[in-house]
Amino acid sequence: MFLPLWAYSQARLAQSDLPGTSTEPGLPFSVHVPSGFTIHLISNRVGGARFLAVAPNGDVLVSQVSQGRVVAVHKDSTPDSEPTVVAEGIERPNGLAFRGNDLYIATWTGVVVVPDYPNGIGSARTLFADMPRNRDHNNRALALAPDGSIFISSGSDCNVCLEKDLRLATILHYNEDGTNGRIYARGLRNASGLAFDSQGRLWAVVNQRDNLTPDHTNLPPDELDLVQEGGDYGWPMCYPIGTKRIANPEFPGASCENCLPTTLNFQAHSAPLQSVFYNGSQFPARYQGALFVAFQGSWNRQPPTGYKIVAVTFTDGRPNGVEDFVTGWLTDTYRVFGHPIGVAVADDGSLFLCDDTGNLFNVRYGG
Repeated sequence: MFLPLWAYSQARLAQSDLPGTSTEPGLPFSVHVPSGFTIHLISNRVGGARFLAVAPNGDVLVSQVSQGRVVAVHKDSTPDSEPTVVAEGIERPNGLAFRGNDLYIATWTGVVVVPDYPNGIGSARTLFADMPRNRDHNNRALALAPDGSIFISSGSDCNVCLEKDLRLATILHYNEDGTNGRIYARGLRNASGLAFDSQGRLWAVVNQRDNLTPDHTNLPPDELDLVQEGGDYGWPMCYPIGTKRIANPEFPGASCENCLPTTLNFQAHSAPLQSVFYNGSQFPARYQGALFVAFQGSWNRQPPTGYKIVAVTFTDGRPNGVEDFVTGWLTDTYRVFGHPIGVAVADDGSLFLCDDTGNLFNVRYGG
């Protein structure tokens, strides 16, 4: 089913009663949330923040890829408190997930585990490290399955190319102990965010190619895909358009008929990153089971797009629309104040989100 973001924009925004505004002390811009919600700055000390995870004790874990480390923002800290370093000296730490008190960190080549957080701070161990060191799209997303196994993204090595390693442009699956790595699904240029829904189904947000059209506007759309074992999603031969996939111009005559279609298409060049299903009870019923997605934003599209947190709403297990949830990083005059990157649900049902300029926010309903 093809559900383009732009087809919903006006109707869904009207239903959300956007915008509400919160201007936090020290912030050079205003962030906007739907009516009835409030947003507060939790920390401004996590520069280069990427993905988030909430620990059982309420701490927020933040990956910092460029610094090779993961830090913790404690639940009782103030915005200018320095975070605690949990693990460092890691190659491109990005995706984060907890199983019990054990923190799993997706790295350039695999997964590192910090056992028994916070007691295990400083005792990270490598679970596996056999993934290829590709050049492009090398920030790995991570999801832990209900059965204990591990899913990790392996992005393409390029904008458009035939991969030199068949494990690239895939989602890989590993046993709980890090053994038996294998390709679970292929043809995914950059599955930049992975999340399981309440039914135990794996979903991926996918960044599609650049430079398909001279003006970099509406093709090809970025994707939300329901991931099927053994599925082929077309990359690099095909890209999504409408309800099907068609051949990339670099591969004229390629057959795309047997490729799986997207479940939902996002505005081209939105650059979706971390995504999380809402399993809390604090937000209104319309958000129950919704998928919150961070749109990092375009780098060469004119006018720019993205730079926000969106909510993908579902009916009967299928996405039925997309609406803006937190905005403000991109102004009406196209001034940019950062890139939203990470989202995570807190135990109390509020939502954490971060941008790459060092800000960590908490969104609550009803004050």
